[in-house]
Amino acid sequence: MTHDFEAISKRTLKLLQERFGFDLWMITRSEGDNWVVLSTADQGYGINEGTVLEWNDSLCSRMVEGLGPRIAPQVGTIPNYFDAPMGKEINIGAYIGVPITNEDGSLFGTLCAINPAPTTEEIVKLQPIIEMMATLLSSVLVAELKTIDAIRRAERAEAEATRDSLTGLYNRLGWSQLVEKEENRCHRYGHPACVFNIDLDNLKLVNDTQGHAAGDQLIKRAANALVEATRTSDVVARLGGDEFCILGIECNLKSAKVIEKRIRKYLNAAGIQASVGMAMRCPEQGLPMACAEADERMYIEKHFKKQARLAMAA
Repeated sequence: MTHDFEAISKRTLKLLQERFGFDLWMITRSEGDNWVVLSTADQGYGINEGTVLEWNDSLCSRMVEGLGPRIAPQVGTIPNYFDAPMGKEINIGAYIGVPITNEDGSLFGTLCAINPAPTTEEIVKLQPIIEMMATLLSSVLVAELKTIDAIRRAERAEAEATRDSLTGLYNRLGWSQLVEKEENRCHRYGHPACVFNIDLDNLKLVNDTQGHAAGDQLIKRAANALVEATRTSDVVARLGGDEFCILGIECNLKSAKVIEKRIRKYLNAAGIQASVGMAMRCPEQGLPMACAEADERMYIEKHFKKQARLAMAA
């Protein structure tokens, strides 16, 4: 689309920079401690799209809290801005910042600008224009986010052919397709996401001692437990054998920890021993790295369990 949030953001920043100056204009997403840069018009600061900064270090966090004005021609005269950690790391002589909001009025992020040199007080007269731009961006964002659930449903309908025949979960191909599509959304909007990797501890033993039919029943019970433990928006997949993965959609660290507890609880209730690894998506590295980290953490847990069993047997 040529009129989506991403495209309009880029055009807005270019227009603002051409009209009002300032070396760096940004559209950002605030998510927990992270301040994710979604779009930039940069002429010297070296801050690129996808850069992750500390939200609490920023002038924008203080602006949102009402600790400073939305336009500060001379940052050095505003103590709460002058003392901000970010101002100690990079040269900020002048600042502009206004919130971008979600439909319910909660904070999505900011439209902001910084300049190394202070500017004249005339820049304050531009505040209504900057706020109007932020309001328009908020409207575009809200309209676009409303379509995401429908898009996800369509994607999953297309992925029906990639279901695992034993469990009905997505298979490796379906998982890869849906992770790729969600990564694009995370990159565009700064959505948080998490990945879980789950590996059954005793499938081989069950297959060897009770037969493969019993092993299949174990896999089915595990699949049912994982579906019950997760939200309807999450993606649950069986990658093969005894390996399962879960993608937590728009899931921050607090929610991820809740889901992890539920995963362990439901697996335990189903009488299933499994090793679980969880990793959050880092905006600078994306979901592929989170998948690798979750897999590594799962194997670390499995290794410690094995070592504990050997110690007990000794």
